Amino acid sequence: MLSRSKTPTLQSLYVILKLKFFSTNTKNTHQKLPTLYKIPAKYRPQAILQAQEVLTDYFHNTRSLPFTFAEYIGKNSRFSLLGLVSKIPFSRSCFPNSIQRFLRYHPINEFEFFFESIGVNHVEISPMLHTNKCFLCEDSKVFDAACALACFGFPWNKLGILYKGQVSIFSKEPCELRYRLSLFEQYGFGNVAVIGICLAFPHVLGGTSGFLDEIDMLFDDLKRVFLDFDLASEVEGNVDAWFEICRKVAIFYELGCEKGKIGELMGRNKSIFVDYSEEVLAQKIGFFCRLGVRKAEVGLLVLSKPEILSFDLEDRVISTVGFLKHFGMGVNKLKLTAQTYQYIMGRNRIANVPHVLRSLDLSEWFFDRLKYGGHGLLGSYVIGSVEDFDEDYAEQLQKIQASRTPVYTRRKLSFLHGIGFGENNLTMKVLSQLHGPGVELQERFDCLLCGGVNFSTLCRMLSVSPKILNQKAQILEQKIKFLFLDMGLSQDELCAFPACLCYDLEKRIMPRCQFHRWLREQDWCPYEYSLASIVATSDKMFMDRISDIHPDAPKKWFDCFFKEKHSTVAKQSMSHHQTSLGK
Repeated sequence: MLSRSKTPTLQSLYVILKLKFFSTNTKNTHQKLPTLYKIPAKYRPQAILQAQEVLTDYFHNTRSLPFTFAEYIGKNSRFSLLGLVSKIPFSRSCFPNSIQRFLRYHPINEFEFFFESIGVNHVEISPMLHTNKCFLCEDSKVFDAACALACFGFPWNKLGILYKGQVSIFSKEPCELRYRLSLFEQYGFGNVAVIGICLAFPHVLGGTSGFLDEIDMLFDDLKRVFLDFDLASEVEGNVDAWFEICRKVAIFYELGCEKGKIGELMGRNKSIFVDYSEEVLAQKIGFFCRLGVRKAEVGLLVLSKPEILSFDLEDRVISTVGFLKHFGMGVNKLKLTAQTYQYIMGRNRIANVPHVLRSLDLSEWFFDRLKYGGHGLLGSYVIGSVEDFDEDYAEQLQKIQASRTPVYTRRKLSFLHGIGFGENNLTMKVLSQLHGPGVELQERFDCLLCGGVNFSTLCRMLSVSPKILNQKAQILEQKIKFLFLDMGLSQDELCAFPACLCYDLEKRIMPRCQFHRWLREQDWCPYEYSLASIVATSDKMFMDRISDIHPDAPKKWFDCFFKEKHSTVAKQSMSHHQTSLGK
């Protein structure tokens, strides 16, 4: 007798299918699978198999699609298929007939099944659908292009990469796509290589004739690195391997490196594309991008000095002073830096070094050291066992660990270290005044950066007035926009009084600043008051000041600028000043 284990049974196929359809897929976790509560659990794999077969038959026999493509759609549209199955009453004996009958009287949106089958995430499909078209024959160009690409060898379930990368590909005629693919082969690349290249650089298939020079320069680079320097011998002969390594090449173009100029440099340092995964490569390149220098310069640094990627850029501990000294900063400059930027001093992780240097306005200096021969210093730095160890910081860190919310507080502390604050007592003082999760604090910090505040300036502001981050990002954005764009304030003026951002925009900052500008325009006020004098002065002192500036100023303030005309305080103030003016 034959052993059952040697022959796959129908039940084992159901198990495999069940694993495929119900296992967690990280790319589709944004939306839950439709539930099949109408179908008993033990019959669900069988029901899905039957639904796949009926759907394939529908696309082939009813909609006249070639069987191969009909099967691709039927077997690669998981969410859409389960959504269809969930609507149909289940009967073990005639479920396929029920599906057929349902399709006969309830037309499906074929584009939804098609887009999912080519690899588009189901949650991204809705904006791609036509409002008044549901059959593939109503927009056959999309399907015809997909068929032409599949016939060339493109994996059907990866065509979504092309669609999302360059949608114009799917508006081209099949003959045009075949012609362009044949041109790429003339550079000396095989069928599989061309597919991998196109998936990594979709614009080469979708670009217009105006981009042909750019495409030619790209392929010159690729020919140089893959063929002349034989990187192709390091690539396994399948589409996934070519796509993966081409994606790593694409990183450098995305950084801004010029096409047609870096082929030889990539070829001479091809180990970059073999030894590191795309994720690791992007992570290490991101370290240098955080310095705030030109990204194209970062790309050239990595390509010309690939050994820099082998350094630990994540977990090593550094001393800010020791690190700067290691890179050649003089004693006097070190002393001045330590006095000026006390919040940066102490220890930190090397992963935070880019922002430490930006906080010190030294990122350009550091990057120049890396470019001109000092990159090895990044790997040779070692901190002393007790160097810059802050006992007060360590003691407060233990208190955090023993508190009721250690994780919450540690995340806020990680935010501070991440923007360059060191392990010191001042950092702990800043931490005690910050409110909100670490993620939100980072969002507010980034909002101020995007608003035009320099990184170094913002860190100094935060060290003096931490509470500026205890507001929603949208509120900070409005305040920065008003002060910089409407009032023409400089960064230095804001840095001199960062607490200005803690005041109410509508009730304090905006009316007082606008009123001061009006006074200057009328030549009533001979002095240019500081931001602190304008915003932080108490109501009583403010009224006394403007009364001294001009006798009509208080009335103008209440009539045109003051935002709380009906408040008790306002009425009292107005009455007091009217009495004063009467006298």
